[in-house]
Amino acid sequence: MFLYDETLHVPLVDKTRHLVNADVLTALGPKGYVVNIGRGTVIDTAALIEALQSKRIAGAGLDVLEGEPSVPPLLPELLGFDNVVVTPHCAGNAPEARTAATVLILANLNAYFSGKPLASPVS
Repeated sequence: MFLYDETLHVPLVDKTRHLVNADVLTALGPKGYVVNIGRGTVIDTAALIEALQSKRIAGAGLDVLEGEPSVPPLLPELLGFDNVVVTPHCAGNAPEARTAATVLILANLNAYFSGKPLASPVS
């Protein structure tokens, strides 16, 4: 059971680089977990490692890492923690994600060919 359920969904742009820094991790607290299935550079990996070492947070679940697609230089250190789970950038492969993407694509195609506004227009 999670006591806190705050989520952050941001695009990969300059101002979101290291958005989750030492201050954010400290605010998360010793019972908090950071989970990243978005973009690796949103989390300051060095600050995350320091927060894990000092037990300022409870743990981390990482599907994306700073430095991808190359092997991130801090990966070996992250893998050394018992309270960190690293997956191979596969969160988008969940059946629910594939189904949602298919539904959205079909909705956009139907709208486009019917002359209606798109469900998710890109400007």
